[in-house]
Amino acid sequence: MRANTILEVCCASADFAVAAAQAGADRVELCDNLVEGGTTPSVGAVALAVARSGVPVMAMVRPRGGDFLYSSLEFEVMLRDIDALASAGAAGVVLGALDSEGRVDRTAVRSLVQAARPLPVTFHRAFDLSRDLEESLDTLIELGVDRVLTSVAQASVVDDLDRLAALVERSNGSIVVMPGGGIRSDNVVSVASVPGVTEIHIGATRRRASGMVYRREGVPMGASYEPDEYLVEVADVDRVAATKSQLAGHARERNEGQGADG
Repeated sequence: MRANTILEVCCASADFAVAAAQAGADRVELCDNLVEGGTTPSVGAVALAVARSGVPVMAMVRPRGGDFLYSSLEFEVMLRDIDALASAGAAGVVLGALDSEGRVDRTAVRSLVQAARPLPVTFHRAFDLSRDLEESLDTLIELGVDRVLTSVAQASVVDDLDRLAALVERSNGSIVVMPGGGIRSDNVVSVASVPGVTEIHIGATRRRASGMVYRREGVPMGASYEPDEYLVEVADVDRVAATKSQLAGHARERNEGQGADG
């Protein structure tokens, strides 16, 4: 790896960010909920990662998992999160938005970039789900995005280094093309050797056992889950209304019973 290649590590907590920096990360991307590819981290996590890691902290701005087609309310959430993350000391933000046809959402991204300034903006791997990588790259350059994270629409960027090289060449220095996805210590040199690659993004997670001594079995705090970028969690309003109706009925019966007792 060239001496000036920047290593960015995706981190899921302030502790994670500090450890990654101590291990050699030049920059961290902080997010929550890695099982869904990352969502917006808490302001507290960003502030502590900034204070304790000693490296630049890029903060994810993604209001939920699933696809990258956002509602007007979700867009407002992203704008507010940008302000909050900037106030917490983030060195930049990581975001992305597509339209329903799989193109970069020009209107949304332009507004988000403007809201983030003067912080640099990375367009995340929503890029890899866009319909035409070359067209999307040109759009991001036009919109003034500083960096794009990509696996070149592959499970691992190593699977198509020729296309990575072509995207870097197409960028012509107007945007940083940062490879990520499937990069490990045993293949990072091949990625870093692609002409024009100056930054690399890796995930580096492992699991450790909990320190809890007392443990209660059979009470899960979440559901079994497999990420799907084409499913979006929304409110089950029928279930909410039915539950509320049952509670209201129960309250009426209780009140009527108390009245009869009186």
